[in-house]
Amino acid sequence: MKINYSEIRSFLIITLGLTIYSFGWTAFLIPSGMIGGGVTGIGTLIYYGTEKVIPVGYSYFILNAILILIALKILGSKFGVKTIFAMLLGSILLSTMQKIFTAPLVDEKFMAAIIGGVLSGTGIGLTISQGGSSGGTDIIAMIINKYRNISPGRIILYLDVFIIASSYLVFHDVSTIVYGYVVMSITSYSIDMVISGSKQSAQLFIVSSEYEKIADKIANEMNRGVSMLDATGWYSKESKKILMVVVRKHEAQTIFRVVKQMDEKAFISMGSVMGVYGLGFDEIRA
Repeated sequence: MKINYSEIRSFLIITLGLTIYSFGWTAFLIPSGMIGGGVTGIGTLIYYGTEKVIPVGYSYFILNAILILIALKILGSKFGVKTIFAMLLGSILLSTMQKIFTAPLVDEKFMAAIIGGVLSGTGIGLTISQGGSSGGTDIIAMIINKYRNISPGRIILYLDVFIIASSYLVFHDVSTIVYGYVVMSITSYSIDMVISGSKQSAQLFIVSSEYEKIADKIANEMNRGVSMLDATGWYSKESKKILMVVVRKHEAQTIFRVVKQMDEKAFISMGSVMGVYGLGFDEIRA
């Protein structure tokens, strides 16, 4: 049986993301009595509304189980496997960590909101980047993002407004709503930073006399497309070939190594690309 190391890596990153997410909630947000939106936010409301009888992990599991049935139908079985894994692991982590962290690690509520929001958003971003979800509004965001170019963070922000506002029914405190919106904004921003960072691309122009060898190595070993352009050097008036390659930012160093192996005197220019759509990159959505 062939081992799919890419899938193993994906599940490991999802595990890391959920660990960071659960730590942010249980060590900073939940013990501080702050609502940050999503199913975990609803679970926190239930936790305090029932006088701390029902742990957040239990509510998280039940509510997500319902939403996963919708995700399986719309986003496919591959998404479902990762989300079921994320839901089960998230429920276990939240339940376990909530028993460990009975008090917030920082006493100042504003600092707890900032740290908790950053950790929560980073965890969700890592999970979504691997095709998984921490559940709740993340699932709805991924469904919408499948068909429209709307950032998941922005969708989650809109969906969570009502959940946070409803915290007044439990806490009867306007400041709780304000802190909740602080958490929500920071979480949304962190999600977008993590996801956009993982999808950043670079466009490289390579000028080399060994263009054929370089193009073959990039196409065959990296499975990336290469376009060859005709050009003329203005100073030398010589005809040249320029290779244009678009890759993810983290692949750029591999391109540099390939070029250096073939031609140490090659000329390379690299620029950041806002978005790349098509085969091997992001799906074109209208």
